Amino acid sequence: MSSPIHHCSLIFLFLVVAIFSVSSAAKSKSKTKAFIFPLTKDTETLQYYTSIKISRRQNNVPLVLNLAGQNTWFSCDAYKLPTYKPIMCETDKCKKYNIKNAGCIICFGIVPRTPGCTIGACALSSVNDYNRLYYSYGQSLGEDFIYVVKTNGVSLGSTYKSPEPIFPFTCSEADMLGGLSNKTKGMAGLGNGITSLHAQLSTQFTISHKFAICLPSTSESAPGHMFIGGGPYYFLPYGKDIAKELITTPLVENPLKVRGIEIAHDPEFSYFVNVTSISVDHKLVSFNASLLSFEKDGSQGTSLSTTTAYTILRPSIYEALVSAFTEAAVFRKMKRVESIAPFGACYESKSVARSQTGPVVPYVDIGLAGNTHWRFYGANSMVSVNNDVLCLAFVGAPFTSSSIVIGTHQMENYLIEFDLSSSKLGISTSLSFRNTTCSQSRGI
Repeated sequence: MSSPIHHCSLIFLFLVVAIFSVSSAAKSKSKTKAFIFPLTKDTETLQYYTSIKISRRQNNVPLVLNLAGQNTWFSCDAYKLPTYKPIMCETDKCKKYNIKNAGCIICFGIVPRTPGCTIGACALSSVNDYNRLYYSYGQSLGEDFIYVVKTNGVSLGSTYKSPEPIFPFTCSEADMLGGLSNKTKGMAGLGNGITSLHAQLSTQFTISHKFAICLPSTSESAPGHMFIGGGPYYFLPYGKDIAKELITTPLVENPLKVRGIEIAHDPEFSYFVNVTSISVDHKLVSFNASLLSFEKDGSQGTSLSTTTAYTILRPSIYEALVSAFTEAAVFRKMKRVESIAPFGACYESKSVARSQTGPVVPYVDIGLAGNTHWRFYGANSMVSVNNDVLCLAFVGAPFTSSSIVIGTHQMENYLIEFDLSSSKLGISTSLSFRNTTCSQSRGI
């Protein structure tokens, strides 16, 4: 029979272990340095947007994602920004951020105000990819506090305020919003530059310089998410950490950027990868492979874009893909119908079976440097244009800077990680293949 002393010893030991476990868990949680942002799809415009809190917790600023965006910009007039301060021209910070030397703000034809158009403020170039007629070379650059939500990869954690009010952004005029979803007030710059959202959070909170996006395919359920700071990444009911299952390929820089030559508009901040091949149902698509390499003028190559709905291919690559896909579709007894612009290969929906990864159609694989590939199943290779017709969700365009621009339809329900510290792009398999999606309800 056990003595009372033995019982007390066991209880004491249990309490020590319990306290140690809670303490370890708390320390582990405190070391989790990653932040999470919701991603919503506007099904009318096919744009994806997040929201950030600027200056005050009450300020939820909805912003369209721009992977090639130099910086975050929005209509400041719509919000109270009590701790906002302009970054003045000729200051060291202006010289650091204003890499295109856009000059100083003079507010010509615009009512001067702060925040807004501040005379003598640092000018930073911004662009609205959906309204290229309005390219701003002179938006007032300012800074303020930003509030971010912590995550452990599964749930939402506490909200943190930046240590100082130094998150940079520019204030736009109302006409800069043309072409954007009416649910938004600007754009979140995620480009490969020092004023991007992820670069600033990485610096201000001393977290890993990496971010990941998981674009939802619908707006009818929970949102997708963007992570800044790295994994783990969990998407229930799948129980494994997606961060450990990513295929990786090097991120490469446009040769003009490497040589320090200024590039017009967004290619300077875009993300590029080396595509080595395209195949359909394991059969290589035949085209001029030199189109996959950069030219000396910085054109060609392959970029990723969150402002391009469907992957764009140079005409000769596109025609070869359509031909190869059409040939493979015959073996699957898919009934071809008249094409519906801008798509070149369309099929009768009833002739195509369904699975958990979408329409059962020929696989499209993009070969990547590092002897790996990105596979697109039917949910990402096809688009339903109406109740009766499915089309191959790639388009051809002759006037693109890149030979291939990978668009958002192809990215939906993939976890895509941009690791800027090691210059690698990580890509999951389709989450639908894991019986889950990017749309997740994440509790506190």
